Amino acid sequence: MYPDHTDRTPAVRAPEVHQPTPITPAAAPYAAPLAAVQPHGVPTVASVVLPDGRVVTGYAIEPVKPEPVAVKPVVSRAAVNVALGGVGFLAVAGGLLLLTTFITALTALITQLVILAAVIFGGWIAVQLFGGRGHGEGGATVNIRKAVFKRNHFHS
Repeated sequence: MYPDHTDRTPAVRAPEVHQPTPITPAAAPYAAPLAAVQPHGVPTVASVVLPDGRVVTGYAIEPVKPEPVAVKPVVSRAAVNVALGGVGFLAVAGGLLLLTTFITALTALITQLVILAAVIFGGWIAVQLFGGRGHGEGGATVNIRKAVFKRNHFHS
């Protein structure tokens, strides 16, 4: 968009290399003097000349190597747990459905047995009350004996 300025040439400077100087800490009057420990080696200073002529100086740092990524399984463990939970829920829901069906059928069976017993027992009582005995007129026969009452007690 903007034209390149080719009429000016960038200033070429010789790179300056500085070696770092270790700093010794000042000894505090109340503390024991610290012994300065040099690192294994003083790192070299690298300088880079940018296209516009500026020089950037700094320590060369090795790139940090990331830890190897652990091999992930094809199917995640959470997905397996969710699937197993769904299967378990379906099994329980089916069992509960069968249990409620069984309880309903058992209730109906008990109700029918109670009604059948009431009908049979009621029919037996009706036959006893209204059925003919074959001894005469069909009335009730009562045998009366000579009863003796002594001191408010009944003796037959």
